[in-house]
Amino acid sequence: MSQADKFRHPIKNARGLGSAKDGVHHFMVQRITAVALLALCVYVVWLLMTLIGSDYPQARAAVANPCNAILLIAFLVAMFWHGQLGMQVVIEDYVHKPWLALTCQLLVKFVCALAALASILAVVRIALGA
Repeated sequence: MSQADKFRHPIKNARGLGSAKDGVHHFMVQRITAVALLALCVYVVWLLMTLIGSDYPQARAAVANPCNAILLIAFLVAMFWHGQLGMQVVIEDYVHKPWLALTCQLLVKFVCALAALASILAVVRIALGA
């Protein structure tokens, strides 16, 4: 028995289970996207406030500005990534059947990826004048 195994529960030693060494990464990415969203939400609200009363060509011109388009895309990526990470935690905590948890995890990942791609495509099309 190694020194590390001495502090593990005997059933974990028997099953070969232990730390997956992945929780810290998930925690850090979730916090980083939250901080990014704080700044980006302030920017998006400011942009929307400046567009109040504008017609479509003015709004399109604002989104066509490369700085605005890049920040909007960054907002969309951070938002869908953060949402996917949050839903992953909820599913891990509250869905107890392994097949249902896996199905829900895959569904959330696909829906978030598809929604993010559709949103980014919309910003790019507006920015490029399509």
